[in-house]
Amino acid sequence: MQSNEKSHSPLSGYVALFFVFMLIIGSVGLIVVTKQAFFGFTFFIGLVMVPGFFFVNPNGSRVLVLFGKYIGTVKKNGFFWVNPFYYKKKISLRARNFDSERVKVNDSIGNPILISVILVWRVRDTFSAAFEVDDYENFVRVQTDAAVRKLAGSYPYDNFDDAQAEITLRSGLDEVNEHLEREIEERLSIAGIEILEARIGYLAYAEEIAGAMLRRQQATAIVAARHKIVEGAVSMVEMALDQINQKQLIVLDEEKKAAMVSNLMVVLCADKDVAPVVNSGTLHH
Repeated sequence: MQSNEKSHSPLSGYVALFFVFMLIIGSVGLIVVTKQAFFGFTFFIGLVMVPGFFFVNPNGSRVLVLFGKYIGTVKKNGFFWVNPFYYKKKISLRARNFDSERVKVNDSIGNPILISVILVWRVRDTFSAAFEVDDYENFVRVQTDAAVRKLAGSYPYDNFDDAQAEITLRSGLDEVNEHLEREIEERLSIAGIEILEARIGYLAYAEEIAGAMLRRQQATAIVAARHKIVEGAVSMVEMALDQINQKQLIVLDEEKKAAMVSNLMVVLCADKDVAPVVNSGTLHH
């Protein structure tokens, strides 16, 4: 986006201050000495020049406007003087943090969630910030909220119901944050705003489904854990049978193999300690 901002170099405030001071003091002295009304006019001119003084702090700026005409922007730090009829709008160029409120929205599969965003931004183009929008700070808040709502509707919170989803709000934070930053930057470019960082600050299910989703997550975790346990137990049983056959410790028929496999699977997959049973007879009893 092309910038219409232009730089303005004002007069040093110290030089102008000396001139205005001498004009006011000299006019007062001449009025007392000569008693001429003309020097009252010069005294008035000196007072009129006083509002032209201003200063610019580091990472600050002043946008100058004369009766609706944009004159330029002063970004240089220091003490200056300009035409006293200039309107001097102060715009900070510092980086700012914006922590949005938690909003309730629906993700891509309709689950209500609570989400907020942390945004770091600053003004890049003072002309756009001053004249393209009414209130650029409020514009940042409103457009960030709209971008967050759109982002939440583009991804599922998690991949419970959409197993093919590679990117979710909870697991794909890097990709989601990049998408969020692009979305916000596109919306705020009209106001001359530069986005330094945008990321999700808070993410959770809404209260009405939080309990159910927590139980669902726990159940999914338990199923995944049991799957790993069974997979490992089968490998261990297979390895035990192979070792017995290779070393020819005992000869097991199919019935004995089935009983051994059953006992080993019970021992390895049980979620509680198994009580051993001692067989005082033979392998056949």
